[in-house]
Amino acid sequence: MILFGTSRIARSVELSCERLYMQFCDSRLDATTEKLFERLEGELRGVDELRLTDSAWLAREDLRQWLEPLLVSVRARGGRVTFLRAPASDRTGFRRTM
Repeated sequence: MILFGTSRIARSVELSCERLYMQFCDSRLDATTEKLFERLEGELRGVDELRLTDSAWLAREDLRQWLEPLLVSVRARGGRVTFLRAPASDRTGFRRTM
């Protein structure tokens, strides 16, 4: 499981961009990137709110190219995507909602 925080009541989840980045790098080494994002897509089905924590980890263009279609899918279902610059352990960081 990639997601680290879920709320079944509000159907909101948090995704650690740092953790995603590390798994993405690993998947590039063993050619499992497609499987990684298929799994993430499955975990995001039915989500109303997705909070991406420590979003500075999304600086790599190739990672964003894989992630963006999933964000579009969440929004297309009426969901909300929020980018949090601070890691989950530090909620004092800048917050941006798209």
